[in-house]
Amino acid sequence: MYNVGKVVNTHGVVGEVRVVRITDFDERFEPGEELYWFQDENESGKPQKLIINTHRKHKTFDLLTFQGYTSINQVEQLKGGVLKVREDQLGDLEEDEFYYHEIIGCAVETVDGEVLGKVKEILSPGANDVWVVQRAKQKDLLVPYIEPVVKQIDVENKRVVIEPMEGLLDL
Repeated sequence: MYNVGKVVNTHGVVGEVRVVRITDFDERFEPGEELYWFQDENESGKPQKLIINTHRKHKTFDLLTFQGYTSINQVEQLKGGVLKVREDQLGDLEEDEFYYHEIIGCAVETVDGEVLGKVKEILSPGANDVWVVQRAKQKDLLVPYIEPVVKQIDVENKRVVIEPMEGLLDL
């Protein structure tokens, strides 16, 4: 299963929850879509199937209500949980597009063959994503996902080749 959001709080008294989105796909939160709620990212406990009733945006959050949940008391227990979708709910991507889970865990090396580490996280601060590369006994490396830097992505072999821009590898 794949993360699409985290329930951070309730909103109002009619069963709405505030969700921090972890997906680029707006259709994940369309009314009628199925999500699975887990207590945490490790998928401990039994998943709870939720069907979206309403969706709207508010500031930096997505506000959702679910079918059968009509009060704050019913959704209070969802706070802190993670919303996921099944693998068969993932859509096909265009060529040269990837899901985060395909990139996370990839080994990163330079065009010269120097192994730098593995992608442990992807940040989306604005204009482009930033890949956080965990290195052995060094600070994490922040690699901008831009064409001049990321030269090759091989998700089948979990390998990414980059051409570091000046200063990228400086400590």
